[in-house]
Amino acid sequence: MIGPLDEYPIHQAPLPINRSVHSDRNFYDRCYFNAMDTAGGETMLVTGIGYYPNLGVKDAYVLLRRGQTQTAVHLSDAIDQNRLDQRCGGYRLEVIEPLQKIRLVLDETEGMAMDLTWDGSYDVVQELPHLMLASETRPTLDAQRFAQLGSWSGSLLVDGEEITVSPDTWMGSRDRSWGIRPVGEAEPAGRPQDPPMEGFWWLYVPMRFESFSIVVIIQERHDGFRTLNDVTRVWKDGRVEQLGWPKIEIEYAPGTRTPTSARLSCTGSEGQPVVIEVETRTHVVLHVGGGYGGDPDWTHGQWKGENFVERVTYDLTDPGIVGRIPFGVIDHCARASCDGEVGHGLFEHGTFGRHDPSGFIDWSNDRS
Repeated sequence: MIGPLDEYPIHQAPLPINRSVHSDRNFYDRCYFNAMDTAGGETMLVTGIGYYPNLGVKDAYVLLRRGQTQTAVHLSDAIDQNRLDQRCGGYRLEVIEPLQKIRLVLDETEGMAMDLTWDGSYDVVQELPHLMLASETRPTLDAQRFAQLGSWSGSLLVDGEEITVSPDTWMGSRDRSWGIRPVGEAEPAGRPQDPPMEGFWWLYVPMRFESFSIVVIIQERHDGFRTLNDVTRVWKDGRVEQLGWPKIEIEYAPGTRTPTSARLSCTGSEGQPVVIEVETRTHVVLHVGGGYGGDPDWTHGQWKGENFVERVTYDLTDPGIVGRIPFGVIDHCARASCDGEVGHGLFEHGTFGRHDPSGFIDWSNDRS
């Protein structure tokens, strides 16, 4: 079906723009934002909206961490043809200035609302393509992304309490990605993976400093073999610098997989050491109400019926929730230092199963 975007010379295939060139059910196009109070508050927000054309679904979520409570608002609906109007129920994303200024609005929904404006601090970073294969044949992940560091302004409303979001203390990172990744209802299992996966290790660290921003993406197999290595520094004047093949050292809280600090030893374009020291603070558990990584309560792209909306609150000290936390990716608000500058940003990390460089020997928290 022809839609408004077909008026523009942006076609990449002999198809209407709202039809994916991929027939894979898992084709997706979505965005992710985080917002954090760098003044030391215990508040952190993660939110996003996604479109799943081959499933006929669009959805959005807001996930707010305050103290030991995580509160989620989930919205889902049938996909429509006007991709220029990005909205799902009472949630909408307005592109005020492409690649620079974005407005996110959640109309009051079961006691929660937001009106936040994003302003990019540096140019976006086009990340390397991300490819993962199942049984060495079928892509389970084949995606393109861009990332950016920026500031937030506006307000949040939680059960009658208004939180002022000021750009002098509130910042975050965002990414937009599209391609193929598992979404919607689970597919038939098919032949078991042979050999079975022994472990997974992931690190994503976008950080903002006064003179530059840095985006680090690293993925490794259980034996430490690095399947993705993308480390980029963007300077205020627009220069883009690759920072080599970093050595990663992460300190975990005793008996857990919760990172408390990290040291990322990179290499500048002229061979000089570029060391990022990271200290983690509060965090959001993405697979507890966020829809990522096997979240049993909310899955991106799953058909929930028209005009679906719900609010769910999670107690992160509940033993049933605590037991889920080690088996997914966690987004940490973090403070960092690099080249004499102090910055803030995201320390997103997940390690489950065996990972030889970290010393984890199996799916427990035991280390060698």
